[in-house]
Amino acid sequence: MRKGFKPVLWIVVGIVLGFPVFSMAYYTMVRTSTPGFCASCHEIQAAYDTWKTSTHVNNPQGFVADCMDCHLPAPHDTYDFFYAKTMHGIKDVIAHFAGSPYVREEQAAKARQSIKNDQCLKCHRNIEHMPYKRGAMLAHKQVLYPKPGYEKKCLDCHQNLVHIDRAYYNYKAQGL
Repeated sequence: MRKGFKPVLWIVVGIVLGFPVFSMAYYTMVRTSTPGFCASCHEIQAAYDTWKTSTHVNNPQGFVADCMDCHLPAPHDTYDFFYAKTMHGIKDVIAHFAGSPYVREEQAAKARQSIKNDQCLKCHRNIEHMPYKRGAMLAHKQVLYPKPGYEKKCLDCHQNLVHIDRAYYNYKAQGL
């Protein structure tokens, strides 16, 4: 065997084995990152139903914030994103198959505790510039630039925004 042939062989073997593994991992990530997949677990169905009637789906801008947008770190933090996604998935599967009772209020409180301001700011970046809403601008500045000891989370004020039971959401009637 020639000297230059062995490294080329290993590169070809790496590509032949690596491409399918990477493709399957990517496909799995994409397929498990949809709200429909999250709702496939009966414990999460109520959260899915309340999300569908919230302003995170129904708004005049037509923007939709999926489960991942709020419940996982930003995808550009690749390691944190994949780690959190994997840990959430493992936790949900264990809870589902262990048969432990799912107490919605308890799980909602845990979820609210885990959501950081950065997860809200992925979409709501321009909250300091709200013409004609001076009070909201000042409140948001206190959250973005808090004095030490006065830190707040977005969900301290906005906890009842998404996962609230309602038959439907009519944003036009609300004047939003």
